[in-house]
Amino acid sequence: QDPAQMEPASVSVSAVLPAGGSGERLGGATPKQFCAVQGRPLVSYAVRAMERISWISDIIVVVSPENIEKMKTIIAKYGHKRVTVVEGGITRHRSIFNGLKVFAEKEFSSHLLQKPEVVIIHDAVRPFVEEDILSKVVMAAKEHGAAGAIRPLVSTVIASAADGCLDHSLERARYRASEMPQAFLFDIIYEAYQQCTDYDLDYGTECLHLALKYCKTNAKLVEGTADLWKVTYKRDLYAAESIIKDNLSQEVCVITDANETVAQVGFLLPESLKSQIKVEAVSTSQSKNDSHLQSIFSGQCYNFVCVNDKKCAIQETQQLVHMLEKSDIPLLYPVVLISVYLDISGNKSFSIGMEELTSFKKFARETKKKNILVYGLLIQYK
Repeated sequence: QDPAQMEPASVSVSAVLPAGGSGERLGGATPKQFCAVQGRPLVSYAVRAMERISWISDIIVVVSPENIEKMKTIIAKYGHKRVTVVEGGITRHRSIFNGLKVFAEKEFSSHLLQKPEVVIIHDAVRPFVEEDILSKVVMAAKEHGAAGAIRPLVSTVIASAADGCLDHSLERARYRASEMPQAFLFDIIYEAYQQCTDYDLDYGTECLHLALKYCKTNAKLVEGTADLWKVTYKRDLYAAESIIKDNLSQEVCVITDANETVAQVGFLLPESLKSQIKVEAVSTSQSKNDSHLQSIFSGQCYNFVCVNDKKCAIQETQQLVHMLEKSDIPLLYPVVLISVYLDISGNKSFSIGMEELTSFKKFARETKKKNILVYGLLIQYK
């Protein structure tokens, strides 16, 4: 079978995330991987990006000794799974080598993990990696031994002479910027690190170069997307926050029950929204066993509007919140759930009393602690 046509699920895969940097270029006392973006540490986004991909077995986060407990606290707080924290070395390459050792050296780890066929190496400060590019580099590494994402150079690269004047410049069209993620057959990259000189371990930065230099493995270069950039400077944190907010506002799911009037509103609402945002409309019984609803909750939608005409709207909302909790969607980003009660009784006065309203407010306060923002809307419909 052609490896290029295979799926990553057919290959055993784990990931190593070096997160031991000091963040000198960012400025400030907190290393960039632990800086908060939308109230959540940057490293948590990178871990979650790997964690939500079912075919990645283990995630190794390599941190400096003084940040091990901090990383363990983050894992516990955000409910990360399949994550092992490893003590890093004094340089990037030494840290990555330590991360690989947990699969190969019993004396390095009290619990030796299952050695993967392919290992992904990805920076903990590159939070926006998607499954598509990860799949591409993994399958390319399976076929070629090593693979890495690349991007076009933004600026021309020049070399200066000893006197500080221009010596020469590189033809920008011929060169590419090496990005992350990268992937390797585990045995190749581990052998490269075992043979690596102290000079390369202390001053090198490119893993693909090690595979070429020590194992004669020519990496396959995979064109990456613009969102693979690395948070390096303080301004990048603001850019990351902007991207997260933009991603959260890209899609809404409108859920209605089978009632004819409600279904009509459920049709009109997406029609009015679709010019501004991607809309998924679902007409369902809102049963816990509804497969269509379950598939949406397992996706990447973070905004939901639930329309019904039932007086017990809070029960329907509670059921949806329970499904959202089970889906783990709120672990990464806040989820917005707007519960719309459609009053079709014809009464001039609202049919939801103060007692029900108080219960709804109390419920909303509780769900906010779970990163789910619940809002109620009562509409008289004639």
